[in-house]
Amino acid sequence: MRDLSLHILDLAQNSISAEASLVSITIIEDMVKDRLTICIEDNGRGMDKDFLEKVMDPFVTTRTSRKVGLGIPLMYAACKRCDGDLIIESERNVGTKLTATFKHSHIDRAPVGDMAETMLSLIISGSDENRDVDFVYRHVIGKSEYCLDTREIKSALGNDVSMAEPDVLMWIKDYINEGLVNLRGGV
Repeated sequence: MRDLSLHILDLAQNSISAEASLVSITIIEDMVKDRLTICIEDNGRGMDKDFLEKVMDPFVTTRTSRKVGLGIPLMYAACKRCDGDLIIESERNVGTKLTATFKHSHIDRAPVGDMAETMLSLIISGSDENRDVDFVYRHVIGKSEYCLDTREIKSALGNDVSMAEPDVLMWIKDYINEGLVNLRGGV
């Protein structure tokens, strides 16, 4: 994939499919340690020990729409290619935590990408008549931090306005982009 936000989108979609009601996405850029860490954590169905041991195999998937599950193996390959690693912790009926690390300055590390579009896609796919998924997106660079929590937005909107309304989505996109610009020092 051309950027890490597409990996994040794919992996967070797994959380939605696992019936999570809360998905947390944290990106930490530590320039001092030259590390980029991406953590995706959910409170979904989780995986049993047997499935967790096989989850790195691209031919193992719970999806019925296709016979391969490439999200985790592709992220693992991206991590390994950049002097990093991928660790998955999961417990049945509790949830899953995936932590991907990269050498931040590695020449082969893909850029983080468009996190505003990724978050919008997740919010839309997690907001329908059958489910209502909340997302917490944190991005840390050095000592500065940006955070978006859909629970706060829903509280401000009340019950009359959907998160999937076009005006709300445009506001969220602008809010994320503005927050990330400020996080990077206004550049």
